[in-house]
Amino acid sequence: MNLLKYILLGILQGFTEPLPISSSGHLVLAKNLFNTNMINDVNFEIIVNFGSFIAIVLIFWQDIIRLIKSFFTYILKKEKRASLHNDFHYCLLIIIGTIPVGLAGVLLKDKIDELSGNMTILGIAFIITAIMLFIVKNSKGKKEDNDITIKDAITIGLIQMIALMPGISRSGSVLVGCLLCGLSRKSSLKYTFMLYLPVSIASMLLGVKDLMETGISSSLLISYFLGGCAACVVTYYSYKWLSKIVQNGRLWKFSIYCFLLGIFVLIYFR
Repeated sequence: MNLLKYILLGILQGFTEPLPISSSGHLVLAKNLFNTNMINDVNFEIIVNFGSFIAIVLIFWQDIIRLIKSFFTYILKKEKRASLHNDFHYCLLIIIGTIPVGLAGVLLKDKIDELSGNMTILGIAFIITAIMLFIVKNSKGKKEDNDITIKDAITIGLIQMIALMPGISRSGSVLVGCLLCGLSRKSSLKYTFMLYLPVSIASMLLGVKDLMETGISSSLLISYFLGGCAACVVTYYSYKWLSKIVQNGRLWKFSIYCFLLGIFVLIYFR
């Protein structure tokens, strides 16, 4: 029975991670609805997050490899800088867009942890996510990858900080920031998940210490592995679904879902 629960939680994580509906918020909600302490298992959380991370890397692996090669080649070989300027600039935009949420996460970690179990805050956060998504429902920007400015990256990075509040979607807040800055839907989606990668790596590195200290019980190895695999597979296909929705300008559907979910949480846990 526990094996099935871990797989179901992996599916929940995988399905909600790419979507602008807050995966962490849904895990907290599941914990309180079904009264299960499995969701407090930090080691399992690290594993399923790693599964989602692998899925996103597989989707963007060509871009990732190209950008990493271009970044270091630009630094080490002056004669090739002209041809690699755009890729190097894009890497800088990823770094700049990540800095605000990184600093805020370190400085506000204790405050964020205090709010993580507050169901009233969670309900309000879902509604805030709904409002943000509704605001950009008709956005059709024209900026492509090479048109993103440093000002855009800073603005998007600052908006991403809102997602530190439990229940506010990180991908949703970044997508909103991108669309408000005039990025095309395709470029918005790509930049959103390029920013996801360093944030996810940092979170996992911080969690590895706990994983090494506590270890994984041999009886849970199979459950963790299957839960992580479930998260990876479902994240992959969930992203593909999200991509179609964003391209078709249907983010408003997630807005309605988050609004109704927020109302439900406020009423059910009052």
